[in-house]
Amino acid sequence: MKVKEVAQLTGVSVRTLHHYDDIGLLTPNDLTEAGYRIYSDDNLATLQQILFFRELGFSLKKIKELLESPSFDRQEAFAMQRDMLMEKRKQLDRMIETIEKTIQHGKGELVMTNEEKFKGFDFSSNPYEQEARARWGDKAVEESNKKAAQFGPVLGEEMNRIYFKLADIRHLDPASEEAQAGIGEWFVFLNKMGDYSLEAFAGLGQMYVADERFKKNIDQFGEGLAEFMCGAMGVYSRSGKCYPIDKK
Repeated sequence: MKVKEVAQLTGVSVRTLHHYDDIGLLTPNDLTEAGYRIYSDDNLATLQQILFFRELGFSLKKIKELLESPSFDRQEAFAMQRDMLMEKRKQLDRMIETIEKTIQHGKGELVMTNEEKFKGFDFSSNPYEQEARARWGDKAVEESNKKAAQFGPVLGEEMNRIYFKLADIRHLDPASEEAQAGIGEWFVFLNKMGDYSLEAFAGLGQMYVADERFKKNIDQFGEGLAEFMCGAMGVYSRSGKCYPIDKK
């Protein structure tokens, strides 16, 4: 199939397909003498896999790394994507149920407990856990999960409060006193769940902008927040002036 035919079939723009080719993510099986890209059935299968990964929030860089890995198995990847999508659907169903009840609660049609208000927000497991285990080890992740489960809805409330606070000041210089005080709260918060050194804190900030999944989630609180937090976390880590950490 030619590139326009693939675009019509999949809904992916010609420009995007050209970009995938340029970065080596999806190289057409052949070129005509006139220079037209020709996609094979195998190319289409790879494109389908790429689109599933994108739907699950994987960055193009990460997808390329996975596809190029010597241990990559297409069928295993499809099975993993299916499981992730099914889990995502379950969580969305729970959140839809929660928001429907919240609407009824607002109308006075029913009464919701605080626990019910946060049903569907799951902080005990997350899409980054496998990657976190690879980066920091099983012990660190298990400890973090244990603490996250212990805090429950309070954890989500506190996390969102800090995100919104930082979003309100994201226009400031990351090195400013107010920005550093705000990001200091984030450092304290993270250390309630785990043990983050200054170096690890700075590295996490870099991930906020390097990994599209993190960036997309953080920027929901305000466009450019991930970039601001990355800069502020870097300055905070280099200063070495940490706020006292109370893990109670």
